[in-house]
Amino acid sequence: MVTDIKVRGDKVIEQIPSIKDKALRINLNESIYGTFAEIGAGQETVRHFFRAGASSGTIAKAMSAYDKDFSDAIYGVEEDGRYVTESRLKKMLSHETKLTESRLKRDKHPNKIFFSYANTVATIDFAKQYKGHGWVGIKYQVEPDEDYNEITLHIRFKETDAKLQQETLGVLGVNLIYGAFYKYNNPKKLLRYLYDHLDKDQLEIDTINFSGPRFAEVDNRLMSLQLVKNGMTDAVMFGPDGNNILPAAVLYKKNILALRGSFRPVTKVNMNMYMKSYNMFIEEKKVDVENTFVVFEITLSNLKAEGEIDERDFLDRAELLCSLGQTVMISNFQEYYKVVEYFSNYTKARMGLAMGVNNLVDIFDEKYYRHLSGGILEAFGKLFYRDLKVYLYPMKDDEGNLINSENLKVHPRMKELYKFFKFNGKVVDITDFDEKNLDIFSREVLKMIGNGQEGWEDMLPEGNAELIKKHQLFGYQPVSKETTK
Repeated sequence: MVTDIKVRGDKVIEQIPSIKDKALRINLNESIYGTFAEIGAGQETVRHFFRAGASSGTIAKAMSAYDKDFSDAIYGVEEDGRYVTESRLKKMLSHETKLTESRLKRDKHPNKIFFSYANTVATIDFAKQYKGHGWVGIKYQVEPDEDYNEITLHIRFKETDAKLQQETLGVLGVNLIYGAFYKYNNPKKLLRYLYDHLDKDQLEIDTINFSGPRFAEVDNRLMSLQLVKNGMTDAVMFGPDGNNILPAAVLYKKNILALRGSFRPVTKVNMNMYMKSYNMFIEEKKVDVENTFVVFEITLSNLKAEGEIDERDFLDRAELLCSLGQTVMISNFQEYYKVVEYFSNYTKARMGLAMGVNNLVDIFDEKYYRHLSGGILEAFGKLFYRDLKVYLYPMKDDEGNLINSENLKVHPRMKELYKFFKFNGKVVDITDFDEKNLDIFSREVLKMIGNGQEGWEDMLPEGNAELIKKHQLFGYQPVSKETTK
């Protein structure tokens, strides 16, 4: 079969097996045996295994419970009544795995490694207004007497034809199953191989989670980072528990308050900005406190500030934010208007951005918008046309004077534009702030930690200094007794 070939210079660095070859290799493996349960786009994945030949050695069962009543009778009813959800996928995987274990006795199949592949998908509608999305996963063994591993992911279709989406789903499914069995020892590569014979304008993967004995050392936050780094999606999110979460699920119809920063490390300034802006945000008439979601955002460009992405440094930031109970978003959005556009895909409710004076001044710098045909006016239309407010945290200038929305300086050409947004209440000052925090800067704290200086502990939220010392984050080295003599 024809394979794709990756070339670097004059050297062939990798040959990618065709989809048929991948399916056939699985089929010819005498140990791999399991079930396929596919809902919503046809039996697109299992079709490849049937066509490759020798499928009787791999496929114990293939099914598609299209009717909702049939689906509910098999897998149970979801609390929210929906079918294309992570909860439904996990029920499908667990149900099919239990059936496999109960129907295929180990004494008869001592060398089999069982798997259950499942997907629950909604393809594009007839009106072509809703492009479609889905959950895809596999639960599988690597050894017959070993516990199961699980890989689950959420996809968004980009193609505008149902048939093309079905074909894309089938290819993705084969890539996932093949990667699960033959690339599990390198999850980062497994992730990239999901796009074998696929293009990024066909499919977006915006959430992935690995679990089980073979992935015990895998940090799903790092896997999230890889999705953005590899261009598979523009933004990913993970919760305080470190597990990746689907942005659409947590942002849908929510009032969203976002704080962008380096959080390297998160300081009292960041948390004071968060608490004060949050208190102002929930007092807004259009904001429902029960329906409000807070996001701490780190951009990919910020993570690359020192050159290549330092994964240890990223995890250090994430660990502190998670310890404070925060949800973290990693995005590829350098400009603020792109963040707001992204949120607007999921909600029309009021949004808030909390930021410092320097950040707001940067927003009014034309150089960031030269790639737009409408320049800064187009960007501002996208930014402030939505129901959005900026909550501005003050700063001190070199002389110690307080700078806020009333006296900050933007480029003379931007002065009238700034006044317009200020007059219309799009920019409001955080007034109830702690003035002692204005002398705290993350970069100074980071330098103090690295140099073994004292006094940085008081600049961080409660408990964070202890975490940094305990886990030696941000290059912290405990002072040995020898040095203190």
